[in-house]
Amino acid sequence: MSDQLPNRLARQLQRLEEVPAFARGWFRSVVLRRAVPFTGTAGLDFIEMGTGRVEIGIKNEKRVQNHIGGVHASAMNLLAETATGMVVGMNVRDDCIPLAKELKMAFKKRATGALRAVATLSDEQRAAMQASDKGEVNVSVVVTDEAGVNPVECEFVWAWIPSGPRKSN
Repeated sequence: MSDQLPNRLARQLQRLEEVPAFARGWFRSVVLRRAVPFTGTAGLDFIEMGTGRVEIGIKNEKRVQNHIGGVHASAMNLLAETATGMVVGMNVRDDCIPLAKELKMAFKKRATGALRAVATLSDEQRAAMQASDKGEVNVSVVVTDEAGVNPVECEFVWAWIPSGPRKSN
């Protein structure tokens, strides 16, 4: 892939490199929480935003806990869905929009403490998103808790379509 960032979101986030390093992560989270307000409600922390890799965290706080004091299943889903959606969003062309198409989530172990989700795209997947105004991609995501355990296994399929008005048949 070329060194040029693929779309408006990636270019806007690149501008945050001008913010002092100690404040960059906080500032990035504030900007993205304003763009997607529900992520702010849950308190997601946008740790790393790149075109090939996105990492997002969530603290085990009262507002996202389940009845046994762990991160609620819905909050785990939000975490993984946001990470996969953001890595897709960093790569779709400016004339396209990403849409969640399918998700599967299998709960394997009890989560301990805070969680992190890391979503990645291959160079081939990223190139396909730039080459076409329509398609779909299976996005890899790994969710890990503070103990280093993967409490859930996730599969996310995202589509992208042209952002203009729909054409009637």
